[in-house]
Amino acid sequence: MPTRFPRRAASRLRAPSVFAIALLAWAGGPLPAVGQAVETSDEYTAQPPRQDASSVDTGTATPIAPRTLDESLHEMAPAEQAPSPGVQSFSILDGSIPPGETLQVPWYASDSFTGLAEPTPVLVAHGTKPGPVLCVTAAVHGDELNGIEMVRRLLYEVDASELRGTLIGVPIVNLFGFRQGSRYLPDRRDLNRHFPGHPQGSAASRIAYSLFNHVIRRCSALVDLHTGSFHRTNLPQLRADLSDARIADLTRGFGATVVLNSEPPEGTLRQAATAAGVPTITVEAGEPMRFQPEEVKHGVRALRSLMSHMGMLDTNRLWSAPQPVYYESHWVRADDGGILTSEVGLGDTVREGEVLGSVTDPITNRRVHLTSPNDGRVIGMALNQAVIPGFAAYHIGVQRQSAATEEEPSAPAADATSSPEPNEPASPAVEAPTPAVGGDTETRPD
Repeated sequence: MPTRFPRRAASRLRAPSVFAIALLAWAGGPLPAVGQAVETSDEYTAQPPRQDASSVDTGTATPIAPRTLDESLHEMAPAEQAPSPGVQSFSILDGSIPPGETLQVPWYASDSFTGLAEPTPVLVAHGTKPGPVLCVTAAVHGDELNGIEMVRRLLYEVDASELRGTLIGVPIVNLFGFRQGSRYLPDRRDLNRHFPGHPQGSAASRIAYSLFNHVIRRCSALVDLHTGSFHRTNLPQLRADLSDARIADLTRGFGATVVLNSEPPEGTLRQAATAAGVPTITVEAGEPMRFQPEEVKHGVRALRSLMSHMGMLDTNRLWSAPQPVYYESHWVRADDGGILTSEVGLGDTVREGEVLGSVTDPITNRRVHLTSPNDGRVIGMALNQAVIPGFAAYHIGVQRQSAATEEEPSAPAADATSSPEPNEPASPAVEAPTPAVGGDTETRPD
């Protein structure tokens, strides 16, 4: 059954008033602490008011019906906007969300490894006016935390009574990986290589199948939130196939967010959803295993701008700043193992031949510089760390149109169990001391 969001009541009573406290005392409920928001609950039933024994008429007294806390709060709340004629409740999973409500619905992805089904929360805000159904997913990779916070802020701050259409948020798709702080499922499979999934497949295929058929197919558009992988960080950017007119139109709603034109890799949520008729964009922002306030702030602002672009919000939140588009990109790889030290930062503009960083052998003190193969911008990079030969260190976006694009280094194949490493570069390794440059044409998963 769906769970009522405490957000709506809390938004009306940011700090309980004296009248609210008196009302709660009258209803027999617990008094909130100062500054504590009041939560509603469909299961809470207030007790009848206490009466002095001497004042009770035992002959003709009419019993006072118990009141719920929801009813009490409803009387105190301002009148809500009535739904437009023809707007019905939105049904998804086992829940039915009335117009103007924001509810939490459980999604049972699959039996856990203990044999017990465990719910994953799906947040749904259903508007009072007709409109599109936008879905936002996060933590398909369990160690990518920025998207979780983006979904939380977006869903808890939206006012369903003023919304056109429906907003669905799945803050933690890969609950198993999230709890273990891992990108993968417990069997080392990458969930984002198994869409649209199969009901009798591996655990990853079953989870993918359940999400895809019970949630994703209900959507008009999808935004899948990610971060960099394996100690890499990404400038906030969109991964989008601009040859699809529907997707190209969606990118225009994200404001001042870098766009990298790329076809989605096979088995990703972006690829499967788009093939099923749900135009999908991947948002990359920041690094794994961290909540990064600036990246989260950028992502939430971009998503609100998209909602305005789609006509879901009456207020104009369009972010009209310039939007750079990169039709080509290259990864610069280390040809030697050692300690990577960067001389550029994320988002920096670089020139062809410019030194991006260096790899130093901690034993021999031998140092090799990594240089940019093109004029462009650093849209992704590795954090300073120990690296091995072939490690993808810098992602350079190039603002010129080209059919070939290159994304971040790939993770393991669908059923691989070996440690994930980037693909081998297409060009032969460059011997030191010649500067190492990128240019291989692999495609990285979202």
